[in-house]
Amino acid sequence: MFARHHASEIHQAAPADLAARRRQRSLRGSACVSVTRKAPLPGASFGATLCFGIGAGAVVTAAERDPKALPAALAEAKGLVPIQGMNDIARDPDLLIRLSRVFGPEVEDYRNTLTDLKSVHVSVPEILLVSNMPPVGKAPPKRPEPPLAADGLIPVQYPHRKGWHTDQSYRRPPPDISLFYAVTPAQRDTGQTLFANGILAYAALPAALKAKVDGLEGLHAQPGSGRSRDAALAGRTPRAFAVHERSQRQPVVRTHPVTGERSLYLCEWGQMDWFEGPFVGLEPGPHGAGAALLDEIMAHLTERRFCYAHEWTEGDLLIWDNRCLVHAATWFDGDREGRLMWRTTVHGNPGAHYAGEKKSWIPADGLTSQ
Repeated sequence: MFARHHASEIHQAAPADLAARRRQRSLRGSACVSVTRKAPLPGASFGATLCFGIGAGAVVTAAERDPKALPAALAEAKGLVPIQGMNDIARDPDLLIRLSRVFGPEVEDYRNTLTDLKSVHVSVPEILLVSNMPPVGKAPPKRPEPPLAADGLIPVQYPHRKGWHTDQSYRRPPPDISLFYAVTPAQRDTGQTLFANGILAYAALPAALKAKVDGLEGLHAQPGSGRSRDAALAGRTPRAFAVHERSQRQPVVRTHPVTGERSLYLCEWGQMDWFEGPFVGLEPGPHGAGAALLDEIMAHLTERRFCYAHEWTEGDLLIWDNRCLVHAATWFDGDREGRLMWRTTVHGNPGAHYAGEKKSWIPADGLTSQ
């Protein structure tokens, strides 16, 4: 039995520097509200948490009246902004869609992108349901072994921590921004979301490793497509794909279209193609040169100095930039409690590298784009 949320409710949740000060004044002037607290994220070298002294509706209205303020704050924070106290979104999910539109011209309608409809909100199709409860039934990841790192903290570094990815990297063009909202989070100290910053990690790459990744392309595959590292290690034969399902090439180093900063962009075991990749032009497979390089890059990218672990509170909203961050889910006791999160995905500014491309994952567009 779930401790805090009934399965039947899952689809029916009721309807310091000068630049920072300027943005705060902008938000205050646009709707007579202000940020009551802005603070760096604990233990992290990137990100900033925001807390407003008003309800989510007023926050969204302020953001709509000055649509550049929050995106600018996200860029300044190098890709991660948690906003606290957004509880009203659970009663009015359209607020999440309105806020998502501040970050880009297209908020994905999951009915139109081959998404399993059991994971789509019944009345707001731009919301993806992430939950261990029926009808979604997505189990939490396993606990890592050992459950704590050598420093006594939650493990973050690959390969001790697995599951690192960036949303929908198996699509071209890939998405820009994700908004992730806690309707019913897991118990404290479980169900955290981990983030690693590709901008900081790229800047700190040793020169020899940087020379290896500049100009390199990764080959990304959709989870469940039979091309994971586990599938390759087991000797399975991957199924044939339609054109719009094919694995997609992505640059390992992306230039951010807003800030111009360079960032590492790749995933690990479950979201790379381990039969033809993980990298284009390197020996493929889980025992090849490409696998060794991916392990080296991912271990660097997920060093604790580049990471942040978010402890969820009901009503938290996290906004992150998929163009420069990877993230990973963590274990919670799915047999004893239900967790319900809402996600939106924003598209529209992947960068010049993708200029003019049609959507690879839509059958008609995918057939045209190959």
